[in-house]
Amino acid sequence: MEQQHGQTGGTRSRSAVARRSLLGWGGAGVALGAVAAGGTATALHSSNASAASDGAATGQAVPFHGAHQAGIATAVPDRLHFAAFDVTTKDRAELVQLLKDWTAAAARMTAGEGVGEGAFGPIPESPPDDTGEAAGLKPSRLTLTIGFGPSLFDKGRFGLEERRPEALVELPAFPGDKLEKARSGGDLCVQACADDPQVAVHAIRNLARIGFGKAAIRWSQLGFGKTSSTTPDAQTPRNMFGFKDGTRNISGTDTEALGKHVWVSKKDGPEWLVGGSYLVARRIRMHIETWDRTSLKEQEDIFGRDKRTGAPVGKAKEHDEPFLKAMLPTSHVRLAHPDANDGIRILRRGYSFTDGTDGLGRLDAGLFFLAYQRDVRRGFIPIQRKLARNDALNEYIQHVGSALFAIPPGVRSKDDWWGRELFS
Repeated sequence: MEQQHGQTGGTRSRSAVARRSLLGWGGAGVALGAVAAGGTATALHSSNASAASDGAATGQAVPFHGAHQAGIATAVPDRLHFAAFDVTTKDRAELVQLLKDWTAAAARMTAGEGVGEGAFGPIPESPPDDTGEAAGLKPSRLTLTIGFGPSLFDKGRFGLEERRPEALVELPAFPGDKLEKARSGGDLCVQACADDPQVAVHAIRNLARIGFGKAAIRWSQLGFGKTSSTTPDAQTPRNMFGFKDGTRNISGTDTEALGKHVWVSKKDGPEWLVGGSYLVARRIRMHIETWDRTSLKEQEDIFGRDKRTGAPVGKAKEHDEPFLKAMLPTSHVRLAHPDANDGIRILRRGYSFTDGTDGLGRLDAGLFFLAYQRDVRRGFIPIQRKLARNDALNEYIQHVGSALFAIPPGVRSKDDWWGRELFS
């Protein structure tokens, strides 16, 4: 880097300035070509799910390219930074260029590389392309997953109104909801998951920086302590109430279940979304102070599980098949189980959160619920309607934020980009 700094007044400096001017944010075109020369090149020949699982102990990169976006069926890392964006530009071409630039940056960051020319040059007189706080850190299984909200398809914005999927509906109001507008909705979303929180935050920060003048963060959520797993042999994590929940989650290696419940098919439509999914994001406040004063027996009755082992009522082990009629009619497991919902299943990737206090001495804590499904009308909506009406857990929780996004298929090659099929 010292040699580069010494050439500031020479040919390298002038050519770098020209490239930065041409590319707009400094390095997008370079990144599109450069990803083929690193860890991402081998990603084209690997399975997202298996590579993510194998890299858990080493912090290695999760392949960015593939038929499906990483961050859905791939193994769930320990940390989350989720951001919803409002698109501020009115120019369709600028939005398309932003998506191309974001894709290039995402491919580099998930491979453990810096954005564009990196954080340390080559021009001391200009801001670096990368913010630098992740320099020297491992990729930490970083995955970046993008989605498109219903408002992006509004008439008169980007000419996408005829391409809005039928399943990208406005979520209905559910009993007990107390949704905050400032924590709901969004034109775009980016889900950043990693084992190192700094790596996840770095990714969102850089995408927001690249989007300056074209997109702005509407709301965001940090998460820790994954509350579900897509890895069959992994121990089911515990939520902020201390319970194991979601033991029946869809496995990232169960291709039959993924095809049936998660991935959009050709018969579902539209064509641009085939291989993608739908994401429901809900910020669920948990009234943990009230819960902590509730007896163990009542807690277990509410969930329908043994708190120590996670076993269903009357069973010995966590993964034993539950006998739903042995549980109270209002228990969470009984109401949410696929057998009580015509076989409906969703893939959950939720995280716990704590965001200070509510001003009354109580922790603002809970579950940031993330669920992927093939059709929200036959997934989250009917399940949540039942839970909102009958779940005994409602005394201790409240949904305060909500959003729905269409998740496009994966970026298949170094020349592809997020949302190409939608804008083609």
